[in-house]
Amino acid sequence: VQLQAFGGRLVQPRGTLRLSCAASGSIMIISDMGWYRQAPGKQRELVANIFIGGSTNYADSLEGRFTISRDNAKNTVSLQMNSLKSEDTAVYYCKANIRLTGSSTFRHYWGQGTQVTVSS
Repeated sequence: VQLQAFGGRLVQPRGTLRLSCAASGSIMIISDMGWYRQAPGKQRELVANIFIGGSTNYADSLEGRFTISRDNAKNTVSLQMNSLKSEDTAVYYCKANIRLTGSSTFRHYWGQGTQVTVSS
């Protein structure tokens, strides 16, 4: 199984950015998918996650600026980021809780990370 995240780049404050992550492999079903971020010198933190039924959970600090979505048919998860601030600068990682074909259990998989830099 591979999780490929992309979309990170340099963006100006108050700008917008959309991250996407695609899971591939012998996937039977994906339970929850999410985005985490890690800023320099800080611990990795949850940004948002979304469950197979569509329910979502966001970090309180986002103040409603980000929106997570998923496409269950394509095994993708996206993060729409609006009104970006310098404190959003971090490496963003996607994570998915996946049950493989032929398996009876779920396991968490991580993507490789994509750099988001918010700066003028």
